[in-house]
Amino acid sequence: MSIQTEKIKELIAKREQARLGGGEKAIDKQHSRGKYTARERIDMLVDKDSFEEYDMFKLHRCHNFGMEKKQFLGDGVVAGSATIDGRLVYVYAQDFTVNGGSLSETMAQKICKVMDMAMRNGAPVICMNDSGGARIQEGISALAGYGEIFERNILASGVVPQISAIMGPCAGGAVYSPALTDFIIMTEGTSYMFLTGPKVVKTVTGEEIDAEHLGGASVHASKSGVTSFTAKTEEECMQMIKTLLSYIPSNNMEEAPRVECTDPINRMEDSLNEIIPDDPNQAYDMYKVITAITDNGDFFEVQPKFAKNIITGFAHFNGQSVGIVANQPSAYAGVLDVNASRKGARFVRFCDAFNIPIVSLVDVPGFLPGTGQEYNAVILHGAQLLYAYGEATVPKITITLRKSYGGSHIVMGCKQLRADLNFAWPSSEIAVMGASGAVAILCGKEAKKIKTEGGDVKEFLAEKEDEYTKTFANPYQAAQFGYIDDVIEPRNTRFRICRGLAQLAHKKQTLPAKKHGCMPM
Repeated sequence: MSIQTEKIKELIAKREQARLGGGEKAIDKQHSRGKYTARERIDMLVDKDSFEEYDMFKLHRCHNFGMEKKQFLGDGVVAGSATIDGRLVYVYAQDFTVNGGSLSETMAQKICKVMDMAMRNGAPVICMNDSGGARIQEGISALAGYGEIFERNILASGVVPQISAIMGPCAGGAVYSPALTDFIIMTEGTSYMFLTGPKVVKTVTGEEIDAEHLGGASVHASKSGVTSFTAKTEEECMQMIKTLLSYIPSNNMEEAPRVECTDPINRMEDSLNEIIPDDPNQAYDMYKVITAITDNGDFFEVQPKFAKNIITGFAHFNGQSVGIVANQPSAYAGVLDVNASRKGARFVRFCDAFNIPIVSLVDVPGFLPGTGQEYNAVILHGAQLLYAYGEATVPKITITLRKSYGGSHIVMGCKQLRADLNFAWPSSEIAVMGASGAVAILCGKEAKKIKTEGGDVKEFLAEKEDEYTKTFANPYQAAQFGYIDDVIEPRNTRFRICRGLAQLAHKKQTLPAKKHGCMPM
C-alpha cells in the first residue's frame, strides 16, 4: 500500500470518528431524550448532499481539570454551508454529545467563522442551540468566545437573516445570541431558555419552579414573547425554518423570492362586504380578512401565541412576499398595549431591514388604559411602534377597516408616518376618539344642565353621539384632507393591494444622514 493510500485511509477514518461526536453511547443517550444529534438535524434541514462542513478536525486547547483527556474532533459544534431549496445558507449545530455542547474558545471560533462567511457572501445564518452553556474549565476564554459570537450577531443584524432553533438547554449568557437574532423557534418539551436556572432562583428568591415553567417553549411563546414559534417535534421545527426562509431574502441587498401566483389578483371577495358587524362594539375575526385577501388564503404567522390583540406574519400578494400587521378585534377589542406594541415594532423593523413591503390592516380603538400599562412604560413601547413605522422606507400600504382612534391611529401606519397608500373601508371611523367619549367631553356641561332641568339626558347624548358619528366617525373627512387616498369597497381590497404593490415596486426613499437613530427603548 502506498503512503498516499494510507493517508487517504487515515483521513476517511478521522472523518468517521468526527461524525460520531461524543461516541455511540452519547448518541444513544441523546436519542433516548427524544432528541436528534447535531448532524442529524442539519441533514433534516438542508438539501441532500449539500452540506459542506468546516473545521471538522478542530480540537480545544484546554488542559485544566483533566480536559486534555476529553478531546473530540470538531469540539462540540458542527458548522458549515449548505443549500435549502437551492439557496445558500450557513448553519451551525451545537453537539450535546460532546461535553454537553458546552462552549469553548475553539468552538466559538468555528461559529464566528461561518457567521463571517455568511456576512461576506450574503446568506442567512441558522443556528441550532443545544448546550449546557460556557465550558467552565476554560474560564474567561469561554466567556470571550461568547462575546465574539454576540458581536457577530450584532454586526450581522439587518445584513443577513439570523434564525435560532432552541432544541435543548440554552441558559445563562448563552441566551443572548438567540435573543440577538431575528427569529427564535423552540421545541416543546425538550428546550428551555433562562438567564438563571431553577436552583439559583430558589436560592435567591425562595421560589420553587422547574425548567419548563421557568423558561420552556410555552412560557416564551405566550408570556415573554422571546420565541417567535414553537414546534411539537424537531421535524416540524425544520419545516418551519424552510417555510420562513421562503418568505425572506438572503440579505439586505436582495428582494424576497417571488413565487408563482395562481390566484387572480382581481379576485373579488364578497364576504368582506358583510364582515364588519353593525354593532361597533361587536368583534369579528381578522384572520378571516387576511385569508380572504392573500394569495390562496395562505398566511405564515409570527408569534401567534403572544399579544394576540395584534397579528404579524408573512403572506404573498401576486407572488410577492409581504409582511402583514393587523389589529385583532376578537382579542381585547384590538387595543394596543405594551406587548402588542413591541411585537409589532420588531416585525415592522425586520421587514424594513430586508426589503419586505408592509400591509397594515387597522381596527384599533386605542391604547389599553390602566396603571399596569403606564407603569410598564406603554408610552415608550407605543413609541417604538410609531418609530418603526415612521423609519421604514419599504412600500407601506395601510387599510382602515373600522375603528382608528387617537394615538393608536397614528402609530398604525398613518399617512403622516410616510405610508405610501392609505385606503379605508366605508365602515371606517377615523377620529380622535369614539363618539361616546367625545360627546362626554364636548357636551358634559350641557348634559348636566339638562339633568338639573329634568330633561332626558340619554336622548340628548344619543342625539349628539349620532351627530358626532356622522361628522367625524367616517372615512370621508380624512379623505377630504388627503389623509386617505381612497375609500374602497371591501371586496376589492385584494386587487387594490396587489396594484398598489406593483406601483411601489421601484420606490426609493432615504433617511436623513446619521449614524443611527435613538429608538425609544
